[in-house]
Amino acid sequence: MAHQAHAFHMVNPSPWPLTGASAAFLLTCGLAMWFHFNSTITMMFGMVLMLLTMFQWWRDVVREGTFQGHHTIPVQKGLRYGMILFITSEIFFFLGFFWAFYNASLAPTPDVGETWPPTGISSLNPFEVPLLNTAVLLASGVSVTWAHHSVMQGNKKDMIQALTLTILLGIYFTALQAMEYYEAPFTLADGVYGTTFFVATGFHGLHVIIGTLFLFTCLMRQMFNHFTAQHHFGFEGAAWYWHFVDVVWLFLFVSIYWWGF
Repeated sequence: MAHQAHAFHMVNPSPWPLTGASAAFLLTCGLAMWFHFNSTITMMFGMVLMLLTMFQWWRDVVREGTFQGHHTIPVQKGLRYGMILFITSEIFFFLGFFWAFYNASLAPTPDVGETWPPTGISSLNPFEVPLLNTAVLLASGVSVTWAHHSVMQGNKKDMIQALTLTILLGIYFTALQAMEYYEAPFTLADGVYGTTFFVATGFHGLHVIIGTLFLFTCLMRQMFNHFTAQHHFGFEGAAWYWHFVDVVWLFLFVSIYWWGF
């Protein structure tokens, strides 16, 4: 940085985009082989390569932003724009699932008995586990906001407590949804209802797991004093992502669980 005449980060050559793409390719092929030939070797190899890539790539980014001083104000501004665009793409990702749900439910075809839920489907009671999960995620939104205010005030102790609570609530949500899936009276194979339900809620569950890992990484960084009141976008991006996950769940609860009950 001492030899640069600008405040932008010129990234050094890195092998991680190549290994990440290879991991994605192996995971895709491995999933297909698992589905069709019941072989998990390729999938497991792709998973290991993906985890190694994630760990080392994140390590490099943390090193660049925390110890090498590459994340200047203009770079942080670019990272914010990038996170906003990423969350926007995720909104459209879920929009496709909601479109499929409403396309099937607003005008049910004779194939499903011209009614919604389809004939023969016993839907889940939205005021049992789904309502509890809603309360859990709303509480986690409050705690992650508490963590955000704590880091802006330089309060490390409260930040760690709030972030730990958020992570525990995320794990609790995932456990409740796994129990709900196990006890559900219908499956992914039960026509358009099963497909839209499990794909929409399942991808949301995946995002909860990703967000929990994101927050856990921030918790580890906070314990090593990586964040300051002025320099904490790694956590701020995680908080944005978590709020996005909360909002998507509210739409899922109202649409698929409550309105589709």
